Amino acid sequence: MSDSIKRVLDTNDLADIRMNKSFGSLVIGAGGFKNLSFLEKDCRNYIDKTKHLQLGKGGTGALQEYFLRMQYKNLGFFALMDLDDDGRLKNVFWADPRSRASYQYFGDVVTFDTTYLTNRYGMSFALFVGVNHHIQSILLGAGLISSECMDSVAPRAIITDQDRAMKNAIAIVFPESRHRFCLWHILKNFHEKLSSHASYKNRMKIALMKSVYDTQSVEEFEKSWDQLITTYNLHKNAWLQSLYAEREH
Repeated sequence: MSDSIKRVLDTNDLADIRMNKSFGSLVIGAGGFKNLSFLEKDCRNYIDKTKHLQLGKGGTGALQEYFLRMQYKNLGFFALMDLDDDGRLKNVFWADPRSRASYQYFGDVVTFDTTYLTNRYGMSFALFVGVNHHIQSILLGAGLISSECMDSVAPRAIITDQDRAMKNAIAIVFPESRHRFCLWHILKNFHEKLSSHASYKNRMKIALMKSVYDTQSVEEFEKSWDQLITTYNLHKNAWLQSLYAEREH
């Protein structure tokens, strides 16, 4: 399985999505069973094998002792160690008092980044980042998974890439938060998806950017987008169709 498939399985597992539904979504996304190189049992075996964080002999205890020391120094230090039914460590999350205080003031928008680092256990290191009143990035929390630790206050908005499993998980865990796709991730795909078009380097790219950046209302955007699609005969472009279908994000 590719890394992207594994990430979908991991995220769906964190969201408590059943494996049969998770595998079913992969089948639909691939266009049928024939286009997948693995079976549902392979997905189950992967989750069973990789969702446990193996820290080695004494590792779990050492980490727990460290968190206890930090909490003894400051009661505002939050740490969560998620264990499975066999007492093995699965997930770790922590937020120091400064991060938690910052969240109260600057928790309007949170970016969630798991692309920063993948450790030797195959689990992504997750960063929760906000922006303060000086337009500086601030750390709001870190760990190997996300968890509710900010006094049950959901962020008003969450920005992620277009990961389907992430979108589903956010809808379940933070139903009241406004979820938006990161524009940078979308724009960097323009060249890959559209550069083969004859007019891309000339007028089409300019028209596309105008629709994204220069329209100030729903009506303006709809009119500009319709002109773009019609002028350059892009009605059958599946990628642009998918973007339009999820334009509210």
